[in-house]
Amino acid sequence: MKVHEYQARELLAEAGVPVPPAKAVETPEEAVAAYRSIGDRVVVKAQVFAGGRGKAGFVKLCASPEEVRNAARFMLNNRMVSAQTGPDGIAVNRLLVSSAVDIDHEYYLAVVLDRARRRPVVMVSRQGGVEIEVVAAKDSTAIVKRWLHPHLGLLDFQCAQLCAALHLSGGAEVAAAAKVIRGLVDVFYKYDCSLAEINPLVRTPDGRILAIDAKMNFDDNALFRQPRLREMFDPGEENPMELRAKEHNLSYIALDGNIGCVVNGAGLAMATMDIIKLHGGLPANFLDVGGSVTAAGAIEAFRMILSDKKVKGILVNIFGGIAKCDTIAEALIAAAKEVGFSVPVVVRLEGTNVERARKLLKDASIPQLITAADLTDAAQKVCAKVA
Repeated sequence: MKVHEYQARELLAEAGVPVPPAKAVETPEEAVAAYRSIGDRVVVKAQVFAGGRGKAGFVKLCASPEEVRNAARFMLNNRMVSAQTGPDGIAVNRLLVSSAVDIDHEYYLAVVLDRARRRPVVMVSRQGGVEIEVVAAKDSTAIVKRWLHPHLGLLDFQCAQLCAALHLSGGAEVAAAAKVIRGLVDVFYKYDCSLAEINPLVRTPDGRILAIDAKMNFDDNALFRQPRLREMFDPGEENPMELRAKEHNLSYIALDGNIGCVVNGAGLAMATMDIIKLHGGLPANFLDVGGSVTAAGAIEAFRMILSDKKVKGILVNIFGGIAKCDTIAEALIAAAKEVGFSVPVVVRLEGTNVERARKLLKDASIPQLITAADLTDAAQKVCAKVA
């Protein structure tokens, strides 16, 4: 789960991290009112789950009510297109009007889960304000990392080392930076984050250390114990199909191809997409029905895939374990009758009760259902059908 920048700022402020005054707004009039309450110069920022806002023109420095109104009108009435949104862009429904600050230097600070080491790592860099991937590609030594102890968290000497890596001047600045680092670590642990990032963390000409942008991702599996985060969830920023899938215990990710994929298991899904590509096709989605798929879930999966007009064929690749092959076959037959297959559906089944499943599909005599001997055969057949 993700939250907007203004929500991340709230969590940081509660943890004692200094952030400039700001207000979230939804109309140009509200943006102007926020400007009047904040001061002479403000930054108007689109609140979307995508980076590249500045380059796309969706972060604007304003110094008058009219500039704020024009910026808000532009952002709320145009789709933001950046390297992270794709060519269609995304709609902007909410803005952040924040007090502008003079910047002497920009830093990068983040806490992220290092899955290889199975512990969180704190990262800092003196090169803030740009994507950390760009910094790493140019000079990996520009990033200083300290891994957190599983039980003790951030140790004093580690915090001192991270502050030293920022090359701050004076004890007051070091103390301020240490407070920010500790506050971000506290937020990371308290809210079950997988990422908590401040980019940029800035030093002002008068020596203040401020967080002027923030990004946070949270572990979906921990949301049951995070009522505060559940309140922050914004369904308007999520893919409607992905939300629909979650309601039926399915995992769905839309892609750009024309071959729908129905599989059980993430690893099998990746292998299925790879072999489709190998034989010249392009997957239209990642749809994992899970190990305990039901007939109702399978029917919903087909409804979702067939609602995508780009889909010209479907590959069903199921390895029967917990989900038995005959159960899947029955679900396929039910889906064909209830939903209606308007495109060819190539089926590869292996595992528990596979022979009974194949007999069920054969006896059903549904023209659009095409059985395959193995995964290679299935990929070749579905790619040929959509060619």
